[in-house]
Amino acid sequence: MKTQTTSYYNVPRFDCFRDLLAYSVEKAGDKAALQLKVSAGKYRYISYKELYEIYISLCASFIRHGLEGKRIAVSGENSGGWAIAYLAAATVGVVVPIDKELSGRDIADFCDAADCTAICADKKVQGKLEGVRRFDCVYDLSEIPDRPIKYTPRDLQRINSYTYPPDQMRILIFTSGTTGSSKGVCLSQFNVCSNVHQILRVIRVYTTDKVLSILPLHHTYAATIDMLCVLARGACISYCDGLNRIATNLKEYNNTVLVVVPALLKVLSKRLRMAIAKECPQKYKKAFDELSLAEALGTLPFFVRKVICSNVKKSLGGKLRMMVVGAAAIDPALIEDFNALGIKTIQGYGLTETSPILSANNDFFYDPETAGCAIPGVTLRIANPDENGVGEIIASGDNVMLGYYRDEEATAAVIKNRWFHTGDLGFIDENGGVHIKGRIKNVIVTANGKNIFPEEIEDRLGENEAIAECLVLEGKDRHGDPCVRAKIYPSEAYLAEKLGHTPAPEEIKAAVTDAVNAVNDAVPAYKKIQKFDILTSPLERTTTQKIKRYGDNLK
Repeated sequence: MKTQTTSYYNVPRFDCFRDLLAYSVEKAGDKAALQLKVSAGKYRYISYKELYEIYISLCASFIRHGLEGKRIAVSGENSGGWAIAYLAAATVGVVVPIDKELSGRDIADFCDAADCTAICADKKVQGKLEGVRRFDCVYDLSEIPDRPIKYTPRDLQRINSYTYPPDQMRILIFTSGTTGSSKGVCLSQFNVCSNVHQILRVIRVYTTDKVLSILPLHHTYAATIDMLCVLARGACISYCDGLNRIATNLKEYNNTVLVVVPALLKVLSKRLRMAIAKECPQKYKKAFDELSLAEALGTLPFFVRKVICSNVKKSLGGKLRMMVVGAAAIDPALIEDFNALGIKTIQGYGLTETSPILSANNDFFYDPETAGCAIPGVTLRIANPDENGVGEIIASGDNVMLGYYRDEEATAAVIKNRWFHTGDLGFIDENGGVHIKGRIKNVIVTANGKNIFPEEIEDRLGENEAIAECLVLEGKDRHGDPCVRAKIYPSEAYLAEKLGHTPAPEEIKAAVTDAVNAVNDAVPAYKKIQKFDILTSPLERTTTQKIKRYGDNLK
């Protein structure tokens, strides 16, 4: 395990997106910033010089339409157009990224709540909004013009004259997370650029890197890491054609870096494990049924292991060197699996309110059992720790938000004496590693005053391959006291493969019961699962694949 250090990468710091792009143009002007698919096997490469010209021209267009200082929504599939619109909107006014998966009515409601004057949207989102909401200006994200709209020296002078004070909101993000209560998070360009600088000081991004953009860019996690960190280093971005096309896209774009959430990593791991088990020599197959992928690989002779790892990397394009995983808790064993395959996998922790990263495993600190250590420029503390050192994680740094949109009471509840109270419980070990235990709101308190973290039980259940997904919440025992209840969606695909036939209802129940009993055997009496429901359909998720802890999931 690497430990914290005071010596980090020397990277430039920017206070605004305009200066970030201008620097990359100077350092990597003719290099491709974006690789866009035109048709099968045909691509359009947009250099940093061209990207900057398109960005300035869109800023000029916004100015001509009277959008200086106005709220501009951006909603649509991940694309080069989305990235340029986001940057231009934040430069001229305030950008309001909105989830493309929402209904037209909901998109319109968020636009109304933010007082949006204009929207940049692709054709699909525009179709949803027909007859629902009218805007003064609508910009199409679907296409990037072959030639940027002409702008004048006066336009450029005006754009370059803009200042971006640290306390001036330029990004407004509505986030529901998994609590169901939507809040508007107010960020300045200084907040986000600070986080870009903090991240790049400890995680090396090379100008030769090419990132496959998968996660929805309206989330700060993707916008900061998948887009801004890449552009700040003069690297290249390509865009995924869909979750079922990840492996295909990795091959055609030769990507070197992948930013994912745990749910995607878990799916990818299962597919790779099955493929490896089928291809490896018969005498080694049993290990892949009984051990983790990393452990199973460790039992193989060096030459066999080397061939398998080489084949796996080839199946992922052959160039993939690093995966960054965040936005939810992850089983450390999953990280070890990919490390064993020769793909460095790092996890971090953060929130939209912190632009978003607070801690991360990185090139100077690495411990898969933790969410890394506080990144440079961020200070983390544990408020009101219990006898085990577990308490609320609080943070300070230039990346902490300005506050919640038009909600002074909610802001005051989380920012106290310049410290942001995350609402997450955890502890910091002697090496500085951050351990996340769960959300304060999710903790189950027993009649005897014992605290149960649902996330811990979910992690244990998730280790069983018969469980596709689960949600642990508070139930009531026969005395009416709080107890642990689980909602479990079984993996019929895994059971079908294991049994050699489509599992019958009683076989599914037996497999789930075995999984529950295995967890109960491993935990103290007060943590045992006393009730469980077997679901016939998946739990509802957010667009970052977090299981929602509200709505129908709690019924």
